Amino acid sequence: QELRPKSLDIKQEELGDMVEKEMASTSEAIEDAVRRIEEMMSQARNESSGVKLEVNERILNSCTDLMKAIRLLVTTSTNLQKEIVESGRGAATTQEFYAKNSRWTEGLISASKAVGWGATQLVESADRVVLHTGKYEELIVCSHEIAASTAQLVAASKVKAEKSSRNLARLQECSRNVNEMAANVVASTKSGQEQIEEKDSMDFSGMSLIKLKKEEMETQVKVLELEKRLEGERVRLGELRKQHYVLAGGCDDAPEDGEAKPAPAPRRGILKKPPIAQKP
Repeated sequence: QELRPKSLDIKQEELGDMVEKEMASTSEAIEDAVRRIEEMMSQARNESSGVKLEVNERILNSCTDLMKAIRLLVTTSTNLQKEIVESGRGAATTQEFYAKNSRWTEGLISASKAVGWGATQLVESADRVVLHTGKYEELIVCSHEIAASTAQLVAASKVKAEKSSRNLARLQECSRNVNEMAANVVASTKSGQEQIEEKDSMDFSGMSLIKLKKEEMETQVKVLELEKRLEGERVRLGELRKQHYVLAGGCDDAPEDGEAKPAPAPRRGILKKPPIAQKP
């Protein structure tokens, strides 16, 4: 009983209602996300200025564009589902169609939930970033999750849709637009993070002479440590490449029967120098 899928506990006649409820819930979550982003925008304008305000506005604007793209995606997906049900149910009712195609219906519900969850997580991550209590990497991960859940929703809808369907073509176009907007969120987040970190790390105003000297010495120590570590990694990379060349050459020259033949002794005077590791 414990191993049975949870979806089997739902009566088949309830699947159709669940699809409509989940799509409506996803649309509501996206509308709420748009409202929260607008509130964050006004709050950021009141509580921040300069570079931080510029970064926050750029990130929130890209999040708003992404939410609008997701909203259009969900609307188009809903229209396509109605078209699929109308063209495929025959004389059956909508509930009977969903029950007959229960596996597909469950995939559709799962994909819709994933889109709504991704939108909610994105807004919460953006809120924490604006308040300087979260990480920029969270926004990047959420953007990737939204792109993945969008692909899941399109794939679930495409299974039952006609290839010549206009709604399917619109849904695929909406999916490409969502991916583009998600990439914009990633780009604005990365550039904003670099801008903020550069400003914070290079702001030496208000430091005393002793404090500046101490910071200078600590930075010199870090530079030496990083240079030593970099040199070690370059040596390691060179050894890895040498071993890769050896194994690759061994595989190419290996006999078909699998028995390894002893390598011929190298002639004196023609030993080649191992390849020098290139700097990344």
